[in-house]
Amino acid sequence: MIRDQETLNQLVGLIERFVRERLVPAENLLAESGRLPADILQEMKQLGLFGLTIPEQYGGLGLTMEEEILVSIALGRTSPAFRSVLGTNNGIGSAAIVFNGTEAQKQKYLPKYASGEWIACFCLTEPEAGSDAAALKTTARRVGNQYILNGTKRYITNAAVANTFNVMARTNPDIKGARGISSFIVERDTPGITLGAIDKKMGQSGSLTCDVIFEDVAIPAENLIGAEGEGFITAMKVLDRGRLHISGVSVGVAERLIKDALEYAMQRKQFGVPIAEQQLVQAMLADSQTETYAAKCMVLETARKRDLGESVVMESAACKYFATEMVGRVADRAVQIHGGAGYMSEYAVERFYRDVRLFRLYEGTSQIQQLVIARNMIKSAQ
Repeated sequence: MIRDQETLNQLVGLIERFVRERLVPAENLLAESGRLPADILQEMKQLGLFGLTIPEQYGGLGLTMEEEILVSIALGRTSPAFRSVLGTNNGIGSAAIVFNGTEAQKQKYLPKYASGEWIACFCLTEPEAGSDAAALKTTARRVGNQYILNGTKRYITNAAVANTFNVMARTNPDIKGARGISSFIVERDTPGITLGAIDKKMGQSGSLTCDVIFEDVAIPAENLIGAEGEGFITAMKVLDRGRLHISGVSVGVAERLIKDALEYAMQRKQFGVPIAEQQLVQAMLADSQTETYAAKCMVLETARKRDLGESVVMESAACKYFATEMVGRVADRAVQIHGGAGYMSEYAVERFYRDVRLFRLYEGTSQIQQLVIARNMIKSAQ
């Protein structure tokens, strides 16, 4: 936790400068190569970006939710793939250990995540279990002082470079649904783990995803996070925070898109004047600015509530739903303002248009967020 506003401003300013001076110029290289440049990765580690949310006693910065949102907005102003490589260490890859891990687990893993020495990832989605996460089929059978893990996980971010996998598996096959699921830490060099080919995606080149296959993988019983049957509850806590983080990133990307669209509109001339003087172009800029501002206010307000200890399940879902849908609309307008140029890869808006489509899918689809919102409304009205 940063204890004064001046220090927080310095941190955010440092990250904004790093994004502007180092990451933005490297966007095309990342998109073309599909790999994060080694020198930039090392700079990210030196800046402490892999430990933003990890508690200070384990080597991280221990940012509050509001502080994390401000940082995620800054990181959102460049290619999402840059944030993705460090995102799992700060979020879904480490959060279960932060929330429910034993002290021994925290001491062993969190300092390595915070320094960037190790990469963590989160294994929930399966070939037949995505939005219906409680239907997962991966099993973890207790045998003496070990669990034997079998199953396949799909579209796992950073799995190709991960040192540990936070795996959700069914420990009690007799219990259907969420209550039979437990959470485990699985180290990469454990025998029986196979990685699938790196996925070819519509966008977010450089953010690596692939399948992870577990075949009779024996893991120590002490690698269970929390108690048996608590895994799904832990996963929902992890996703609750992750949804706010992605909302902040969406705001940052929208701000970048507005900046690029405005600059282009002021330079590009049609009918003898810059297109920024055309009222219908102004309308698209105004709509984008208004929606982005609304999303930013939503996310920061919800983050403050969470920091105060309030339950924000519905509010987090609302933020994720609105912010990720919003940035899709902003990206579409940015391409439209660029006209034919917006369809060309020479301009960043073409890449961002494809990149932001994923935000409406992961960490829970927009339709899942609608269900969460509505069900919480009904529950509170009863």
